[in-house]
Amino acid sequence: MHPFPGPPDRPGIYTQLSTLNSQPRLRPSTPAPTLNPQPITLPLPLSLTTATLLPGILLLLLGLPLLLNHSGFAAGLRAMPRSTTAAFIFFGAGAAWFLAIIWKLSPADFGQYRTWLFAGFAVVAVMAFKSVPDFLAVRGLCTLVLMGAMPLLDAAYMEYDKPQRLLMVTLVYLALSAAIWLGAQPWRLRDFLAWLFARPGRARGIGGALAGYGLLLAAVAFTY
Repeated sequence: MHPFPGPPDRPGIYTQLSTLNSQPRLRPSTPAPTLNPQPITLPLPLSLTTATLLPGILLLLLGLPLLLNHSGFAAGLRAMPRSTTAAFIFFGAGAAWFLAIIWKLSPADFGQYRTWLFAGFAVVAVMAFKSVPDFLAVRGLCTLVLMGAMPLLDAAYMEYDKPQRLLMVTLVYLALSAAIWLGAQPWRLRDFLAWLFARPGRARGIGGALAGYGLLLAAVAFTY
């Protein structure tokens, strides 16, 4: 007797399954369209050495004038948050970088709407100079930090056998945190600079710390 017989008026379960499997299956007449997303990549991806050396050089360029108490650099730094020239440089560069990324969006990232997105964000960037001119240089600097962090972190991604990379990665995440905070409250940079230059020793101390860490990163960059 069949181990799983069906009722008298119905075939067994195995007979039913065999009948179903023998029936022809319907196939779509045309294949479903497929997307071929093109990931956003840099023209020349940074090596880990370059990604570590660049922040080191930036820290040296920022720290050495403070350490040497350069009066012209201090005056320019104090005027930067409300400077129109600095706003055009920093915010213009940040907006251009962001729009370049928008223009290279893949279909998986709403790339089919990239023309509309490009035009919309371009209008927002231009109107920012008219509608929110106060501390626009600070917001532009924050934008550059946010955009520049990605290639640096990509260079250190999965480089687990090089723990010294964390000296650069830690700095980048600290800069990201500061950029998010100052982007929402840009006047805080003005207050910080006022505090920094209230006493000459503060600027020299922080300048020495920045320059020292920059030298450390520059040395670490050649150890990979």
